Amino acid sequence: MPRLDPSYDAIVVGSGPNGLGAAVTLAQAGLGVLVCEARDSVGGSARSDEGTLPGLIHDVCSAIHPTGAASPLFRSLPLERHGLEWVHPELPLAHPLEGGRAAVLERSLDATARGLGEDERAYRRLLKPLQSAGLPLLDQLLSPPLGVPYLPLAMARFGLSALRSARSRSRTFAGEPARALLAGNAAHSVLPLEDRGSAAVGVVLTLAAHLVGWPLARGGTQRLSDALAAHLESLGGTIATGTEIRDLADLPQSRVVLFDVSPRQLVTIAGGALPDGYGARLQRFRHGPGVFKVDWALDGPVPWTAEACRRAGTVHVGGTFDEVAEAERAPWRGEVAERPFVLLAQQSLFDETRVSGGRQTLWGYCHVPSGSTVDMTSRIEAQVERFAPGFRERILERRTLNSEELEAYNPNLIGGDITGGANDLRQLLARPVPSVTPWATPNPRLYLCSSSTPPGGGVHGMCGYHAARAALSRAFGRS
Repeated sequence: MPRLDPSYDAIVVGSGPNGLGAAVTLAQAGLGVLVCEARDSVGGSARSDEGTLPGLIHDVCSAIHPTGAASPLFRSLPLERHGLEWVHPELPLAHPLEGGRAAVLERSLDATARGLGEDERAYRRLLKPLQSAGLPLLDQLLSPPLGVPYLPLAMARFGLSALRSARSRSRTFAGEPARALLAGNAAHSVLPLEDRGSAAVGVVLTLAAHLVGWPLARGGTQRLSDALAAHLESLGGTIATGTEIRDLADLPQSRVVLFDVSPRQLVTIAGGALPDGYGARLQRFRHGPGVFKVDWALDGPVPWTAEACRRAGTVHVGGTFDEVAEAERAPWRGEVAERPFVLLAQQSLFDETRVSGGRQTLWGYCHVPSGSTVDMTSRIEAQVERFAPGFRERILERRTLNSEELEAYNPNLIGGDITGGANDLRQLLARPVPSVTPWATPNPRLYLCSSSTPPGGGVHGMCGYHAARAALSRAFGRS
């Protein structure tokens, strides 16, 4: 741990992408910044390790980064100088169906539409106007939700599509491939697909594929975190790893403190520094279901029946829209799905630096009730085997993490919730509490910058950026 000065302009607690994003933004403004991280390396849920066999690199939590490639903050930083390289799989996504078929999301909107056959025109009607708005629309979607839209027509069109349920939105399509593609992308919301707003994440991720792709970081997601940390240090910032903050008294003096933690953790650390009423509101912040995560070491590629799945960085395994919808309802009933919807990433097919000796890695998870300790390994592998016969024979080693273990790994993942809080309409628009400046607490020194603030989950750093801008304005008088 580096020697700490007695005071700083700003301190950031937590070194996930949002914490590092906040620290970089503050350092760019000329402030003296300290980042305190409890673990021995930076990254939060954006870390990599050799979790199965020596020489095989696995992403522990986050793996594929459409919002990272889209992030206005990351795009503005020279992260490539610090070792970040985005790798784009041949196909962003494939969704296998029975009979060796697959719905395919390609970088090209036109190619994707043509592949959906009878739904070609419906797909174009949904996505083409949004794609025409370009990156500025993604910038707007990663901006404060209550701000004045600078693309009002595009945002209105997005709202008409996205604020519906995925079930309702799926009626746009006649064929199962298009419906299944929507179901898998909407399931990233971790909401029942019948809930209003569940289409929003699906539309955003689909649009991102056409505008920026679904890339991965060469060498592992840790490279993104390390690049952010290196850039911060190049600006004069200080990072203290192995430094757990349990109370405000653990911190040196500073004008402001930004917390890349959950609302519940903020209340615990801040104690009496926050009004009781505000603390009670933070305690009522709702978290969604958890996940069960598996990393596999394989002796070769997954033997998918559908050829397109062999060329995709991400594979959504769950079958039809109705099958995915049933699997995604189960965690909200406190149940585990017998046939879970499984989100898989095949990073090593496109990044040879992660593997050696002809071996491959596979990354995957499914949604489970909050805090679940049920072992989902056999159910997940049965789903993969369903569309890739012979998959189990290729397994050399595996690592599993249930929801309780994920929270132990990163205390921000309350009950295994990887999105920073339930993504229902209310919490999409007002997280952690309704406020024009949701990152600011009633205490002018304390700010929240985690994914429990807008714009929410995803590896984009924008929660940290917006929190830092709020602190610069309120505490330092900077616009």
